[in-house]
Amino acid sequence: MPEPKLTPLGVMVLALLREADMHPYEMVRLLRMRRDERLVKVTNGTLYHCVNRMLEQGLIEKVGTDREGNRPERTTYALTDAGHNAMHSWIREELSRIDRPAQFRVALAEAHNVERDDAVALLRIRRVALADEAQIHRDGFANARDKGVPAQFLIEIERQQALLDAEVVWLDALLSRLGADEIPWGSAGHLDTDRYLAQRKAAAQ
Repeated sequence: MPEPKLTPLGVMVLALLREADMHPYEMVRLLRMRRDERLVKVTNGTLYHCVNRMLEQGLIEKVGTDREGNRPERTTYALTDAGHNAMHSWIREELSRIDRPAQFRVALAEAHNVERDDAVALLRIRRVALADEAQIHRDGFANARDKGVPAQFLIEIERQQALLDAEVVWLDALLSRLGADEIPWGSAGHLDTDRYLAQRKAAAQ
């Protein structure tokens, strides 16, 4: 069977189901409560379509239905082993890549779903690629200036070099914090907090 192609929204849904079994309505509410619309477009239609597609791919499975009062029947879904592996593979691939910034933001948001050491190793690979790319821009910018290319044509290159340099600095600081265990990692870092439990309860209603 070919490797399932996940969307960023699909990865975030799988990550939610790694926390607990949920119905789509709860997924939508949690994504909005956590302001994940910064990263992916979240609508009832797109999420239900995503859930149905991953159900067909065997990444999630139905584990129950319920109805409360006059509310529509709700189907609860769980993460399968295939879904867990697909989510891990997607996050691991995107953490080290520098050519897909939108996907990287989602991978970074869900990086706590892989082992800390794995995340650190992948981010170090990314750091090397970023530094190399920054040097390419730096050399190209200097070469263009030496050739007398007008500054107005170099603005975008200058901006990109600045962004690359800034991300390298930020990434060095993050890797230092991860190496020193300053950032709680994985489910132990949040699943038993009062804030998390209150958020889950509110989303499920």
